[in-house]
Amino acid sequence: MSMNSKVEKIIENIEKVIIGKREAVELVIIALLAEGHVLIEDVPGVGKTSLVKALAKSINASFRRIQFTPDLVPSDVVGVTVYNQQKREFEFKPGPIMSNIVLADEINRTSPKTQSSLLEAMEEKQITVDGVTYPLPKPFMVLATQNPIEYEGTFKLPEAQLDRFMIKIEIGYPSEAEELEILANFEEKNPLEELKPVVNAEEVIKMQEEVKKVYVEDIVRNYIVNLVSSTRKSKAIRLGASPRATLNLMRSAQARAYCQGRDYVLPDDVKALAVPVLSHRIILRNEEKFEGLDERMFIKNIVDTTKVPVVRRYA
Repeated sequence: MSMNSKVEKIIENIEKVIIGKREAVELVIIALLAEGHVLIEDVPGVGKTSLVKALAKSINASFRRIQFTPDLVPSDVVGVTVYNQQKREFEFKPGPIMSNIVLADEINRTSPKTQSSLLEAMEEKQITVDGVTYPLPKPFMVLATQNPIEYEGTFKLPEAQLDRFMIKIEIGYPSEAEELEILANFEEKNPLEELKPVVNAEEVIKMQEEVKKVYVEDIVRNYIVNLVSSTRKSKAIRLGASPRATLNLMRSAQARAYCQGRDYVLPDDVKALAVPVLSHRIILRNEEKFEGLDERMFIKNIVDTTKVPVVRRYA
C-alpha cells in the first residue's frame, strides 16, 4: 500500500533541506498528525532548527523560535498583560507561544519555572495569563531541542515535562555521501529560503481529524497496554511509563498507519514507535545504568520479548 500522497509531499519537501534523515522526518510528521510534541536531542549542527523551520514552511504555518536562556521568564514565552493608557484598559500582548509551530531551542538551558510555562500549552492547547485563558492557534506543536553532551548551566527536564512530549528523536550525523550532497545543495544558496508550502494549515487540521478515525482493533490495544504495563513491572525501572504514554503510543500508531495509506493499525506500527514514544518517559535504576543498560535498549528488550498479536483480518 502506497504512502499517503499529502504526507509524501510534505516529507519530500522537507528532504530538500534535511538530507538522508527520512526516519527523523517521518517521526516529526507522525507527531504533527497525532497532535503531539517532539523533543529533539542531539549535538549542535546536525539540522535540528532547519528541520523545524522546514516543517513550518512546508505546511504554511506560523513559526516562532524561542531561545531558552537562564534569564528567560515565563512572560517571555506566554505573553504579558499591559495597561494601555490611551484606551484606559489592560490588554494582552501575546508571547511567541501563540504560533502554530514553536521551536523551544535548548529548552534545558532555562529554569524549571520557565520550562513549566509550556505545560498548559502543550497539554491543553491554551495558556492562562493573569487569570484569563487564551486558546492557541490550530494546528499547534512544540518542538524542543536539547544538547545531550553539554550539561554545564543546564536544568534537567522534570518527568512531568518529558511526559508531555509524544516522541523523542535523534537526528545523528550524516553519512559521507549525504554530507557531500549537503555541500552541493548549500554551495550557492540555502534551500530553506526557497522552500514553498505543499499543504496549508487547514489541510493539516483535516488530516489530524482523519488520523483519529484510523481503526485500532482490541488485540492491538491490548498489545499497547501490555508493552506500557511491562515498563511498570520491571525491577530494572524506578519510574514506568504513564497512561499518557499509552494514549500517545496508540495515537502515534494511528498516525503512522495513516501516513502509510492504511485506515487500520497493525502491531508493526506499535513496534516501530515504542522506542521513540516510551524511552524518554522511564527512569532506570542506577544499578542498571552502571551495567550499561540505557532506556532505548530497555524498551527494545520489552518489544522483543512481548508476544506480538496476529491481526488475522489484515494478515
